[in-house]
Amino acid sequence: MTVQKRSSRPKSGAASGKMPGGKSPGGKSPGGKPGPRRPGPRRKPADRTPGLGARRAAVAVLTAVLKERQSLDDALTAEQEVNGTLSRLAPRDRGFARMIAATTLRRHGQITDILGQFLDKPLPEKSGNAPFVLMAAAAELLFLEVAPHATVSACVALAKSDKNARHFAGLINAILRRISTEGPALRDAQDATALNTPAWMLENWTAAYGEETARAIAAAHLTEAPLDLSVMSEAQGWAERLSGTVLPTGSVRLTEGGRVDQLDGFKEGQWWVQDAAAALPARLFGDVAGKQVLDLCAAPGGKTLELAAAGADVTALDRSARRLVRVTHNLKRMQLTARVITADALTWKPDEAAAPAPFVLLDAPCSATGTIRRHPDIPVLKRPGDLTKLVEQQEKLLERAAALTAPGGLLIYCTCSLEPQEGERQIEKFLATHPDFARAPLSPDDLPGLPEAITAKGDMRTLPTFWADRGGMDGFFAARLKRTA
Repeated sequence: MTVQKRSSRPKSGAASGKMPGGKSPGGKSPGGKPGPRRPGPRRKPADRTPGLGARRAAVAVLTAVLKERQSLDDALTAEQEVNGTLSRLAPRDRGFARMIAATTLRRHGQITDILGQFLDKPLPEKSGNAPFVLMAAAAELLFLEVAPHATVSACVALAKSDKNARHFAGLINAILRRISTEGPALRDAQDATALNTPAWMLENWTAAYGEETARAIAAAHLTEAPLDLSVMSEAQGWAERLSGTVLPTGSVRLTEGGRVDQLDGFKEGQWWVQDAAAALPARLFGDVAGKQVLDLCAAPGGKTLELAAAGADVTALDRSARRLVRVTHNLKRMQLTARVITADALTWKPDEAAAPAPFVLLDAPCSATGTIRRHPDIPVLKRPGDLTKLVEQQEKLLERAAALTAPGGLLIYCTCSLEPQEGERQIEKFLATHPDFARAPLSPDDLPGLPEAITAKGDMRTLPTFWADRGGMDGFFAARLKRTA
């Protein structure tokens, strides 16, 4: 396709820097004396294309994730707090921008496959935002059911506003029109599970859980996760006030969306956001009221809040000062207390008030593949080599956590990963070299309503396919270990 460029020939007088009639731009005559004031050049009116701002923000987020390899959360935060593309939008447009970005990432494999059928070759490196405009528009047309004319009009306007992408506006227009008519049939013929899941992940899950379950997990990742809350008290009452339901494990699951900070009870510190599966590991200690608990790798802090709300004397440790800010803010909002320390657990030297502790929780850094429903950027960003490095880091942290556990104490190791290398196999390796630790196997009473989450060896393993009729849950692994006295 040939794209005609605008002529670069300057208008009359522009080359010499003079205004028509011999006047200089500053309203002076050629001799330097002030002349009669003339109105300046008319400014081009702002583009009023509906939805353009939301799409601009979505494309900025996608550029940060897919080109600069930022996480989706970090990219959204930057567009909200730093660049301001989100903060300047109305709430409805902010939600639309987030939906476009998340859907594009969630369906990235399918979108890439379909675009490849309409492009003879990839767009060049210096095509500006054109690739991301195409992806976002395809997400709208194929998965968000936006009216084609609205998507095409806005996305072509968006490309034209980019100095490098404007040369591809005609191509974008043509491709999007074809997607609007031919795309649905192509989409329906795709294997969504295989296209949107990296082969190494699907192979790993198939080996661990069988092909049927592995594909069911991948299918579950194509849906957005519900919003779960951990409440301070009166779960049933808060479920009724927020139009939610109480899950068997005590979390409140909401059935309606909305801004979290605008929901009833948020400002009053009555609850915090935490997936039902993520809320389970800290409960495996049992009664911690008045007991010392060391929470390693504590950010973003959901488990710290749980333990503090249960009356524990909590020391929350994390090496990221930025992420601990959120922990501190939430503790204040919930009117809870904990010692919050910025330090690397591997090199931290505790005082007597912190360790050795009778209860130690290690929520280790991991691939987070159990949270893909909430973080659709994970399949796009993670690589097999990342898993190898994370497993090595987990081994070191588990070794350190063991040393910080008092004799007779409990150590809980958990990850929000579906990968056995970061869960079951990690614990088997640890127990084989630490005879002073043994499993404290879980019982059905530890996980009410989730007997299927207890493994044959007594660990916890949740999958996104659990509670499918209730909206699913994150994939989590947890092992409860006891140190001999």
